[in-house]
Amino acid sequence: MKRSLIETILGAAVLFIAGAFLLYSYKAGGVATPEGYEVSADFSGIGGLQAGDDVQISGVKVGAVTLVELVPDSFLARVHMSIAPSLQLPTDTAALISSQSLLGGRYLALEPGGDEETIPNGGRIAYTQAPQNLEQLLGQFIFSMKDGKDQKKDKVNESDGDEIHEPAPAQEPEISTPEE
Repeated sequence: MKRSLIETILGAAVLFIAGAFLLYSYKAGGVATPEGYEVSADFSGIGGLQAGDDVQISGVKVGAVTLVELVPDSFLARVHMSIAPSLQLPTDTAALISSQSLLGGRYLALEPGGDEETIPNGGRIAYTQAPQNLEQLLGQFIFSMKDGKDQKKDKVNESDGDEIHEPAPAQEPEISTPEE
């Protein structure tokens, strides 16, 4: 009986410590629903942005993405975000989806404008820019280089076929002789 009581107390202690660790991880990880100023923006593509990603102004985290959904009428991706309540964004604020590094990771960058009016809570950012797709940019670069080489070959072939190039006649050098 004494042994089963010790095992029960030890098991309860382990569960309590595990619960405390889980609660600490939840709060420290920022998984909790952020409180603040709710704003949304529509994008033609989000490039892997998801709920929980950072919202930054000048590289400083000011909020988090709370929800990403598809707007059925326009087929655009609507990104909902929560911004620190101390900030009030001007109506001409721009939202851009950027990469944290070449290996991936996205965040939403906000560029506040200079307008006196501010976006109300629940309002929408009108100016947006979808992320640049690195694979598409590399593909365009590679194919433009290939097209440039093909055009050079075509120009060389055209000039070879149109004109007949003969070497210029050699001119004899003038020899000056001293006059007597």
